[in-house]
Amino acid sequence: MNLPNYFLADLPPEATFSHQMIEDACRTLKRNREQYLTNRNTASLVRLIASVCDNWLDPEYPFRKYALHHGPKETGFSAAILAAGLDGFFKQVTAESLNALMVQELGHARRLDEPCATNEELKAQRAAMVTGPELLVHITGGCLPNPVLTSIILGLLVRSAQFVKCASGTSFLPRLFAHSLYEADGKLGSCLEIAEWKGGNAHLEKALFHEADCVTATGNDETLAEIKKHVPSRTRFLGYGHRVSFGYVTHQVLSSFSFKKVVARAANDVVAWNQLGCLSPHVIYVETGGSMSPEGFAEMLAEELAKREQSEPRGDLPPESAATISSRRAFYEVRAAHSPETRHWCSENSTAWTVIYEAEPRFQLSCLNRFIYVKSITGLTEALQNADTVRGKVSTVGLAATEERMQEMVTQLANWGVTRVCPLGKMQEPPFLWRHDGRPALGDLVTWTDWEQT
Repeated sequence: MNLPNYFLADLPPEATFSHQMIEDACRTLKRNREQYLTNRNTASLVRLIASVCDNWLDPEYPFRKYALHHGPKETGFSAAILAAGLDGFFKQVTAESLNALMVQELGHARRLDEPCATNEELKAQRAAMVTGPELLVHITGGCLPNPVLTSIILGLLVRSAQFVKCASGTSFLPRLFAHSLYEADGKLGSCLEIAEWKGGNAHLEKALFHEADCVTATGNDETLAEIKKHVPSRTRFLGYGHRVSFGYVTHQVLSSFSFKKVVARAANDVVAWNQLGCLSPHVIYVETGGSMSPEGFAEMLAEELAKREQSEPRGDLPPESAATISSRRAFYEVRAAHSPETRHWCSENSTAWTVIYEAEPRFQLSCLNRFIYVKSITGLTEALQNADTVRGKVSTVGLAATEERMQEMVTQLANWGVTRVCPLGKMQEPPFLWRHDGRPALGDLVTWTDWEQT
């Protein structure tokens, strides 16, 4: 399969971009939008997006086959991890989920087509419609494709021309997805640009931001602050900063009948995308008082990760990442030798996986790539007290609890500032209706026009 040069990211790695190239690309995108996208109705866009995403679930789909064949070299993820990650994402994007998202955030599935009214608005003789930005610019961060693919889909729904500037070395999957859209509808594909260059190129980004009506950016807080400084005040800026997540297991679910399932679900969250996303757990808190101790849970998790390495290998790491894991392991090997409250398990002759058990409950940042802490805890209040250093930065908590405790715990987590609670084992599979960082992902892009009829 030979990909045509439709996008800037298709050019050879040695290609250089100029201020004029970026400016011309943005203006072409705007013209194409006016011709091919602005007057599309929502129903047709939903059908097209859902159809393309469904194609990505087909093992014989050429773009999927290309992704799984070349992806390990291009992304560092093994083919098994890529296949699982792509399935987890694309199965969420259906016509039903896209329509449900618009109803959830806009109140009506046709709000992007024409003035519409909910029952409450009808009573007040009011209606409203929404419009998206003319040019939507995405500055991506991190190596996971899901946030970028989501941004592209949302941009299509709001009828925006889009320029996606990928972080260095991360354009492979977004570019393939853009090509799959282009193949399905070339006119629609011409409203999308994918490019890649090293961040901090003020010359190129000045041209990009000058043409943009809305800029979304993902990265650490320092990167977002720097980007925002260069975005014109008239341009909407939506920043998604660094977040962390953790798992929590109550003692009631660690009965002799269920603990194997709970351990397997915890392993799902560690293995998914090699634990590299903001939704991946750094720590799994395990309550004392169950049929299985937190230390026993850690040991079983290590056994499960060893099995997963056979069926879903992590893949190779850059030398600096492997060195970080080795150094962290050495620290805990010494600590475990001198303290019965610390234990560690790890893969032999590789850095493929690591489990650290500590009775000390302080939240710990993992070095990721399947390096997970298991901490002993007496209850959720104690866990949150020990995670106070990351309060306001926690995205997701993967929860394994009985129905009797679930609502009370979710309420406590929400009041503490957690923006998403899901079942353990599903941390890296948020539904498409998920509110990213607690914000309406689609709703933040649009501008409302209210129509008061009397």
